[in-house]
Amino acid sequence: MSELKQTFNSSLGKKLIMALTGLFLSVFLIVHLGGNLLLFSNDNGYSFNMYANFLTHFPPIEVIAYILYLSIIVHAIYALILTINNRKARPVSYAVGTQSPVSFSSKNMGLLGSILLLFIVIHMGDFWYQYKFTHNVGYKEYRTNVLTGERTVTAFTPEKSDFEHSMTYDGNTEITRVKDLHARVASSFSLLWYVVIYVIAMVALSFHLLHGFQSAFHTIGWVHRKYKPIYEFIGTWLFAVIIPLGFAAMPVVYYFQSLNK
Repeated sequence: MSELKQTFNSSLGKKLIMALTGLFLSVFLIVHLGGNLLLFSNDNGYSFNMYANFLTHFPPIEVIAYILYLSIIVHAIYALILTINNRKARPVSYAVGTQSPVSFSSKNMGLLGSILLLFIVIHMGDFWYQYKFTHNVGYKEYRTNVLTGERTVTAFTPEKSDFEHSMTYDGNTEITRVKDLHARVASSFSLLWYVVIYVIAMVALSFHLLHGFQSAFHTIGWVHRKYKPIYEFIGTWLFAVIIPLGFAAMPVVYYFQSLNK
């Protein structure tokens, strides 16, 4: 046990923890983007609201969510520790065993990470906290004809303050009542300053992942020439291009839609 503790307290051990938590967070981004793309469904927020309700009421997902929060905290703390230690000693790359020229991403990982951490706090406070712990997001009632698929939507006010969601049937009509996170998202994304912050954060995410994803594999020792082109391609095109663009598109599209209303 003492040897294991000593290993993880070493510089290499800290980098390993950074790599593993970073890879876990990278996988989460894929799932999160997939769910958030439901914002583009033209169904008055039905798909997205059902998705949000599922995330916050399915126990296994909630367990994974707390692991996610812990990973963010651990990743941030160890990043700070490594940055301080490196400045006290000498500049040491997050990746090990590389001799390539220092890129903008690698030189500014601390700044990029700080921007992302600040964004996460703002983002979770505006959406996750408001949705899970308050009743400031409003509610919607969806009536769906199960035979024809036709759906109508109206706002409603629950009788009980602790109301979360319900699903009942009236003949062939499915009546679903849920918290309206979609309206909260649309409202936030109608604010130019919020959209600007969001896009800046996604630019920071792009550069952060461009260096961080590949460096994680270097840290865990996957530097074989057979695998390196694969994770470099994934790190560049999926994590540094597609995912940030996908996230950034949401506030931009919603903002321009709000201008036309």
